[in-house]
Amino acid sequence: MAINPHGNSAGVARYNQLAMIFRRRIDSGHWAVGERIPTVVELAEEWRVAPATVRQALGLLEDAGLIERFRAKGTFVRRRPQQDLWCEVPTDWNGLLLSPPGIDVELLSSDADARPPHIEHTVGTPAASYRHWRRRHSRDGRPYYLGDAYIAERWAARITDEQLTQNTTLRILKDIPGLHLAAVHQTLTIVTADVELSSDLDVPLNSPIARVLRTAVDADGIVVFVGDGMYRGDIVRLDISVSA
Repeated sequence: MAINPHGNSAGVARYNQLAMIFRRRIDSGHWAVGERIPTVVELAEEWRVAPATVRQALGLLEDAGLIERFRAKGTFVRRRPQQDLWCEVPTDWNGLLLSPPGIDVELLSSDADARPPHIEHTVGTPAASYRHWRRRHSRDGRPYYLGDAYIAERWAARITDEQLTQNTTLRILKDIPGLHLAAVHQTLTIVTADVELSSDLDVPLNSPIARVLRTAVDADGIVVFVGDGMYRGDIVRLDISVSA
């Protein structure tokens, strides 16, 4: 079996392609936890690449803690990637109000008199002006979320920097006296990391990213919040219950 020698159309290097394939083998159980995987030579022959390319790919998995390599014994699966899926994208009202435990929030920038570049959901009437905040969330020193929040200036003036580093945006809005959120809409799509996201979230270029767009409307039909959040795809879990 062979892979694109020049990377795919998105410019992914061969060793990154292999690392994604090997990661999927572990995730699917094809390579079980505790099992010895094929040798570098065997994998190089299977994928028709140089042994050095395989070593680079395995190095990425080792850095992620998925495999362990032992001299004279071989390479063994240490754990599955699914164990990294600790960050849940909430799909109900209560979940939207909760901040994940043990996180650090950086307030990267703040702009007054801003306008959302795009409102995904065609609901309500845009406010006259918004305040824009950009925040980055990390856990154990590992960034996992980059978000832009646009809040109608009428309500944004009541929000402190301390609140922005402790709560979700919707939790902040819900707690503002006099503000009633009549509807909240959320859309999740899968994109890939460009150069900026790769740097901000510390992920390889073209890595999968879960993009979540949110829009909140108040009782008067005014769009009071527009959110554009990027979650690194290797730690996101989305659970949806379907009633029969």
